[in-house]
Amino acid sequence: MLESLKSLVCELHLELPKNQLVTMTSGNVSARDRESGYVVVKPSGVPYEQLSPADMVVVNLDGQVIEGNQRPSVDAETHLYIYRERDDINGVVHTHSPYATSFAVLGQGIPPVLTSVADIFGGPVPVAPYAAVGGEQIGRAVVEHIGHSPAILMQNHGVFTVGPTPQLALKAAVVLEDVAKTIHLAMLRGMPIEIPEQEVERAHRYYQTMYGQKQSC
Repeated sequence: MLESLKSLVCELHLELPKNQLVTMTSGNVSARDRESGYVVVKPSGVPYEQLSPADMVVVNLDGQVIEGNQRPSVDAETHLYIYRERDDINGVVHTHSPYATSFAVLGQGIPPVLTSVADIFGGPVPVAPYAAVGGEQIGRAVVEHIGHSPAILMQNHGVFTVGPTPQLALKAAVVLEDVAKTIHLAMLRGMPIEIPEQEVERAHRYYQTMYGQKQSC
C-alpha cells in the first residue's frame, strides 16, 4: 500500500539528521495521499539509520493504523489534526533544530531580516504558546497560530513546517534552520534590520511566482 509514498517519506526522514535538524530518534515527517486520504508517518522511536520504507506506518485521519507492524510516531496526532484542519497541506515536518528552537525557548518568532525569510515564509515566522506533547494540543496550536507561513515555532519545544508536498515542508525546515543561524549570529553583534513589510510581501510574491521552473499552461 502506497509503496512510492512510503519510499519518499523514508528518504525525507534521512534528510533530517543529514541537515542536522534532529538528534537520535527525535523529529518526524509525514505525507498525505490525496487519493486515499491516508497518511504515511514514521514509527515511534526507531533510529533513522534503521528506517526502511517497509517500516513506515499508514494511518487514516482518525489515527487508526491501516498498515504497519509498529506504533506510529508519538506526534502522529499532531500531524493528523493539521491535515484534518488544513486541506491545502499534504506534508508535515517536525524537528528540534537547535538555532530555530533557540528562538522557540525564548518565546520569540523569527523576524524578516533576510530576503530568504521573505521569499520562503512571507513574513515573520510565528511562535505558538507551549502545548503538551502526545495529543491534539500541539496540532491545534499550529493551526491557530501558523497563519499563511509554512513554519511555526512551538514555545519550549521545537519546529513544525508544512507544505502542499512533503518535499516543500522539508525545504521550509532546512531553510528555517539556516536563517535562524544567520540571525542568531547577527544578534551577537547588534540588532538586525527588518525588511519593510511592503518589500517582504513583494519579495514573497515574486519568489512564489517566478522562482524555479514553472509548467506552462
